[in-house]
Amino acid sequence: MGESHSARQHPEHVVLEIGGDLGALIVYTGGDLHGREIEISPRGADDHRSHKDVLERRRGATPAFAAVFDRVETGTYTLWLDGAARERDVAVRGGAVTELDWRS
Repeated sequence: MGESHSARQHPEHVVLEIGGDLGALIVYTGGDLHGREIEISPRGADDHRSHKDVLERRRGATPAFAAVFDRVETGTYTLWLDGAARERDVAVRGGAVTELDWRS
């Protein structure tokens, strides 16, 4: 049986499709969230969620854990972890990358 997608290291580059009304959101986490899902929903539409896995990538020899959402329409979002709202009113702008740090 092969290793799951989220369990392996991801040495490949992240390609973000942004521009116009589309932006990206990167959520940096600690290793304790490796392989877990972070969900996102537009403000006021809590039941309309999509998700990304927290994956391990490398910055040189140092592991970095992050969930990367690309093609996010300009707007304000809620982020969810284990079915509970973890962070509300996260603004994403078209053509830009929003970064959140959940490591602390």
